[in-house]
Amino acid sequence: MITIEAVEKEFGDTVVIPPLSLGIQEGEFLTILGPSGCGKTTLLRMIAGFEQPTAGSIFLDGENIVDLPPYKRDMNLVFQHYALFPHMTVEQNIRFGLKMKKIPAAEQRKRAGEAMRLTQLTALSNRKPSQLSGGQQQRVAIARAIVNNPKVLLLDEPLGALDFKLRKDLQRELKQLQRDLGITFVYVTHDQEEAMSMSDRIAVMNEGRIEQIGTPQEIYHQPKTLFVAGFIGENNIMEVRSSRIAVRPERIQIRLLDEPAVVEGRICTIEDTEFVGSMEKLYVRDKETSESFIVYCYGSEPFRGRKGGEVRVSWREEDEVKLR
Repeated sequence: MITIEAVEKEFGDTVVIPPLSLGIQEGEFLTILGPSGCGKTTLLRMIAGFEQPTAGSIFLDGENIVDLPPYKRDMNLVFQHYALFPHMTVEQNIRFGLKMKKIPAAEQRKRAGEAMRLTQLTALSNRKPSQLSGGQQQRVAIARAIVNNPKVLLLDEPLGALDFKLRKDLQRELKQLQRDLGITFVYVTHDQEEAMSMSDRIAVMNEGRIEQIGTPQEIYHQPKTLFVAGFIGENNIMEVRSSRIAVRPERIQIRLLDEPAVVEGRICTIEDTEFVGSMEKLYVRDKETSESFIVYCYGSEPFRGRKGGEVRVSWREEDEVKLR
């Protein structure tokens, strides 16, 4: 659906995005994930037409759109800030774009009604934005975007201003909405958990470059680079046999010294423990090398080792992921 070929972006003498290429499939939920300042919003704005690339091409369904203004691109952009008209009702806000395109009133009502049904706004159609919660206002912004039946919906950190529980609820709703509509979603966020829970594929960005693109499972279990291994979830990164490797905390075995171990392992000192609901998180340090490790312990009973105590830490070679 979208093909980005060797796109670059410079602001003055600063290169924000060096040559970058990316293919986005029709009907997929692709998330561009990365820390603040990595270039993800700039990339999204170039796709939308609000920023002009310094070089390169952007194709939408086979057509080069790099010189088309935003309103001529068959896509809509949803921002974190809803930008609703305060004097209009929910339905009027949703119908506004159709009205500007001089769509017949009956068709406006039909399409707005379907958009409100999909975003669970039907009962709120006559309310003004000031009478809505933050989550309801975001739904209106999304309904206003999908009522035009775009080929692509671009979303720039749309849930960033919401509280934790509401954000979680809307994540599920957005993913279901994308499935129901079957249109391509390109979603920008710095929230790793959000990206992992919603996406078909994730493109991890760092300093204007795509470090890795893959399914959430591939990104988590098989990170390709040091940055991806350290950015996505928690990881233990170390040098072993002249290679840099990563081992996830849930893959590390921890035993008291008087317990049998699968392999000999390393003798470590417990520096701290945290109880985080479904597990206990242990921070330990190798007595010989001073390397630190994070270990997850699951189970109904707390781990018997305590701060300052010694434990044996080990892992299987097949749980090591080599990094470049």
